[in-house]
Amino acid sequence: MKEKLWGGRFSKALNKEANDFNSSLSFDCKMYKEDILGSIAHAKMLGECSIIPLDESVTIINGLKQILEEIENNKLQFDFELEDIHTQIEKWLIEKVGEVGKKVHTGRSRNDQVALDLRMYLKNETENIKSLLLNLISVLISIQKENTKTYMSGYTHLQRAQVITFAHYLGAYVEMFKRDFERLNDAYKRIDVMPLGAGALACSTYNIDNKKTAETLNFKNVMLNSLDAVSDRDFVIETEADLSIIMMHLSRFSEELILYSTSEFKFIEFDDEFTTGSSLMPQKKNPDILELIRGKTGRVYGNLFSILTVMKSLPLAYNKDMQEDKEGIFDSLKNVENCLSILPNVLKTMKINKENMLNSVNEGFLNATEVADYLVRKGIPFRDAHGISGRLVVYCINNNKNLSSLSIEEYKKECSLFEDDIYSFITPEAQIANKTMLGSPNENAVLEVIKINENWLDNNKMS
Repeated sequence: MKEKLWGGRFSKALNKEANDFNSSLSFDCKMYKEDILGSIAHAKMLGECSIIPLDESVTIINGLKQILEEIENNKLQFDFELEDIHTQIEKWLIEKVGEVGKKVHTGRSRNDQVALDLRMYLKNETENIKSLLLNLISVLISIQKENTKTYMSGYTHLQRAQVITFAHYLGAYVEMFKRDFERLNDAYKRIDVMPLGAGALACSTYNIDNKKTAETLNFKNVMLNSLDAVSDRDFVIETEADLSIIMMHLSRFSEELILYSTSEFKFIEFDDEFTTGSSLMPQKKNPDILELIRGKTGRVYGNLFSILTVMKSLPLAYNKDMQEDKEGIFDSLKNVENCLSILPNVLKTMKINKENMLNSVNEGFLNATEVADYLVRKGIPFRDAHGISGRLVVYCINNNKNLSSLSIEEYKKECSLFEDDIYSFITPEAQIANKTMLGSPNENAVLEVIKINENWLDNNKMS
């Protein structure tokens, strides 16, 4: 059995089955770079603060740099019998530089070390997901620009409701993904706290300068309480929650696009590159990519509930339960990144069937509200106008007509205030044009919002 960092207290080696059960190297090896960079910064601080001789600090740093290079060039292979990534890196270091390598752990514990590694890893991954969100938003905006006059049905309760445009529809998801970006931006502030120096739970007797380490590692803040620094994972929980919200938005969007691609809607058609077929039915063209995005949402939700459950009753400070903080967040990050990477390509290659969208507008009495609004402009209270419009809809249904095909005489039978201008008031174009406020589907309003969001994109790409 391999020597443990904590083995001095024990007279027996850990049982092999227990060792395998206890080991986290199979998944925390993902943080090798963060562990090495964190150790380099720690060794640098130890030397500069004269806690260890400066020449030994330099030896340790050079050894760690060589290890990082060798891992990335596949010259070193992880030994999964070891307990964790910290043990593995320290073992390699001692093999490379000798006994001086053991001094790298001076003034720290694996408790603050793993908290550091995880925070560094999440900082990098959060930035990556933010970049992917910006790309998705950019693709949505480019499609919006081409569809400000693409009329389609807007729905409530999955029933046709009012006329919107495809640009306006996509704009709803632009706003959702912007908020997702901003949530991650906000969560980053709470990830960006350097815990090294907390030790196991109560800091170190060495005169450690953790502000110097934080500066080296580009952390904005340092921990203010050593117990909290090693024993909480709310920054993981918050990131998991933000990732779950992203997946919820991706799943809703995927669900609608799947519906819109069916024969019943025919609003859009996905490119062959992003669809699959059936082994039995030759005619099938299945939106499997979007279905997988929708399906992977459950995994991310599950990871959120898992870490919440792990943390719900842990006494301070560190407990081994907290080893369960990594696999879930690693899985969530991977799935969110994969979904955000592939969706823009699905969107850029899909065909938009503008004629079918327009046909849906001309069915289902989407202009019934406009009929009521017309009467309100004539001085009738909306509640009464609503009733008149509703009775006209019933009349149309019973006589196989629509509101645009009714004669003016039929309109006047219900209310004498109708005039010939009713027809120009209830066209799809008029329904959109008459709604002028910012946030409406009106073309000018949508174009103004696109400019606002392009500026938002530019500002966040620079930050």
